[in-house]
Amino acid sequence: MTNSPKHQLAGVLPVFQTPWLDDETLDLETLEREIAWLYDCGAHGIVMAMVSETLRLDSEEREQLAAAACRFGKERGVVVISVGAESSKTAERYARHAETVGADAVMAIPPVSIGIGESELLAYSTRIIQAIRIPVIVQDASGYVGKPMPITMQAKLLEEFGPERVQHKPEASPIGPKLSELRDATQGRARVFEGTGGIALVDSFKRGVVGTMPGADLIRGLVPLWNALKSGDAGKADRIHGPLAALISMQTSLDCFLAVEKHLLVRQGIFKNTLVRGPVGFRLDDETKGEVDRQFDRMIAAAQ
Repeated sequence: MTNSPKHQLAGVLPVFQTPWLDDETLDLETLEREIAWLYDCGAHGIVMAMVSETLRLDSEEREQLAAAACRFGKERGVVVISVGAESSKTAERYARHAETVGADAVMAIPPVSIGIGESELLAYSTRIIQAIRIPVIVQDASGYVGKPMPITMQAKLLEEFGPERVQHKPEASPIGPKLSELRDATQGRARVFEGTGGIALVDSFKRGVVGTMPGADLIRGLVPLWNALKSGDAGKADRIHGPLAALISMQTSLDCFLAVEKHLLVRQGIFKNTLVRGPVGFRLDDETKGEVDRQFDRMIAAAQ
């Protein structure tokens, strides 16, 4: 693995949200502030992925954002860049670019516009892995793609390339049993990241995950929760996890996650606005916003 011991690919790796100026261009000043704040709150690294609105970026913006994330984040922890695309050629381009600008690892979802079989999925993932030297995190992303990634395929990739090159972010339901199935199919060699925003973190930790990739907005709850799990403080972990799980359970779509996350980032003084590139599929009403704030306050109190 290419990471130094100081910056290991593990722990709490929040997926940052992308801030926009009023004209919907990238607000890199706010992005730099967001990334610094995440590290100040105890993050072990940062991730550019689905809730970074990658699917709403053009290719040039996507590479600009990836380069900025590496520039702002690499000195203090690991940087993971999502490179999944609708074609293998484009995914390979993004992967090579991410490695060039200093990413410590990439993460790849399957194409979202088509459902592909195991052989095509294996070829897609293999092409990305072979194009670069840094680790590739294979992301199931069933909630967006709609089709769970076969455990057998993930095990094949691990067997061929090893756990230092291939790691995993399973999101298929039921998450706990699927995680254990992957662990058992790889004889415990799979390095797995929890990918449900933290709602399954307590259970997933017991099944052997090496880290979690939640949204940036809940970093002040996720780091204390991770630390409590690592230290064996089950009582504190349960106190934090209750309101955190209630909060995440309200977020039932990608745009719902974005609306809640940007609201909470504005509330915490990190973002200037809650802009999401449209068209959007969800907007916060006042009653939902009130419940989000209530559960957030409960989480913060439990994390003290």
